[in-house]
Amino acid sequence: MMTFSAIQCKTGQNFKENLRHLKKLIEKSGDIVVAPEVVLTGFAYERFEEAAQFSAHALEELLPLSKERIICYTQIEKRGDRFYNFAKVLYKEELIYEQPKVKLFKFGGETDYFSAGSMEDIKLFEIEGLRFGLLICFELRFIEIWQRLKGADIILVPAMWGKLRKRHFEQFTETLALMHQCFVIASDSANDDMAKSSAIIDPFGVPYRDDRKSLLNKEVDLQDIKKMRRYMDIGL
Repeated sequence: MMTFSAIQCKTGQNFKENLRHLKKLIEKSGDIVVAPEVVLTGFAYERFEEAAQFSAHALEELLPLSKERIICYTQIEKRGDRFYNFAKVLYKEELIYEQPKVKLFKFGGETDYFSAGSMEDIKLFEIEGLRFGLLICFELRFIEIWQRLKGADIILVPAMWGKLRKRHFEQFTETLALMHQCFVIASDSANDDMAKSSAIIDPFGVPYRDDRKSLLNKEVDLQDIKKMRRYMDIGL
């Protein structure tokens, strides 16, 4: 048995307070925890340089919290003269995987500020014998990304998904679990204009959600992956 955790917190203008609150929630989380997209700074379009510098510092503070757990979140990062939205996966006090956002949400202005990664950046990665996949928010809408995650045991979804499309987020994340017959840990922001709807979803497509909580902890049985794939064999 393992405990999966989805953080569902607000991200404000005070970067240091965001980090303090995130660390507090991580300390109460389980074996694998996912935090919302750009949880440290928000999109901070008018403070990009500051946000990138702060995020680099925050990464060093978060690494010790990954000694006995896997932590996933995204941050604004500058490489050369370009800014990216990078997902980070931390474990045993090391950065073990990172993935840039490939599909930017142009309706929210992301294409005006961020550079996009490439589809080749999206791939499965392994931790302690488990195969992981990762997609970031708007990427939920693209079937070609889903196809690249085939064979994942656990899919991590950090998001900043809008309230107006709340049901879409729920439908996509549940279907993602069903299609891949895997666990999905989806974390969305609790800001007033965001959907919340964070969830831990099992391979049978059953979600655990609670919009009232800032941290969702759920004990899971990894054998459910094998059970579902035996029950409904689709070649995974």
